[in-house]
Amino acid sequence: MSEKREFPVAFVTGASRGIGRASALALAEAGFDVVVTARTLVEGETADGRPLPGSIASTASEVRKRGREALPLPLDLLDSDSMIAAVDTTRREWGGIDLLLNNGIYTGEGNMLRVLELPPGEIETIFRANVFAPTALVQAILPEMQERGSGCIINMVSAAGQSDPPAPAREGGWGYAYGASKGAIERMAGVLAVEHPGPGLSFFNVEPGFVMTEAMHLNDPDGELQKRAQGAPPSVPAAVVAWLATDPGARKWNGQTISAQPFALEHRLHPDWR
Repeated sequence: MSEKREFPVAFVTGASRGIGRASALALAEAGFDVVVTARTLVEGETADGRPLPGSIASTASEVRKRGREALPLPLDLLDSDSMIAAVDTTRREWGGIDLLLNNGIYTGEGNMLRVLELPPGEIETIFRANVFAPTALVQAILPEMQERGSGCIINMVSAAGQSDPPAPAREGGWGYAYGASKGAIERMAGVLAVEHPGPGLSFFNVEPGFVMTEAMHLNDPDGELQKRAQGAPPSVPAAVVAWLATDPGARKWNGQTISAQPFALEHRLHPDWR
């Protein structure tokens, strides 16, 4: 393993665009070197062929512009070998991981399918990406944090896992499988806080509120979701992530779910966007 680095290391999934990209940049501004992981390696070559902007190469470039180092690595939540390879490469190149941000999710059309529309195997695929993959990353990274006596794990959750949709999927709501998977991963932070109560370890959920990311634009081409909610920019949950990762006062919320938009306003972490 490499020698301990001067700056802490953040490992961010789904960092090619949206909240993951914004969080990687906010963490860089907060003093982290950032492991930038996602499926999309370079601009214009999305992993599933859809016309989405963003890539780990462009996010890494922006991290470096903020004066921190970036390590762009391919990671597919449906490919366990790629996840382990990314963790192993990080340890080999940079040593340990101080912060794990489980932000990446399955972005396929199954997120917006109604119960009777779900094809065989689709819900299993969604749970593999949204529940099993982040759990595997925690199992791979938390032991080193425990041994070191310090570390932070943040899971990006969703209001879709906390409540019923205001309308059916594609009419302003979301699919059952997506909501069920996000509800499942939300249970992790509180359990980890109970299992690892030492003062140096922290576990949080961040519920970003309505944020219209690039992937959501594709899943909501008619703008039905936008008609029902006013969105915040991705920089809002990103600011909350950076604060939780760095401020000693964040320990007060250990094991809890933070609603990013009201929290950011209350604690003046982001200029008012409303």
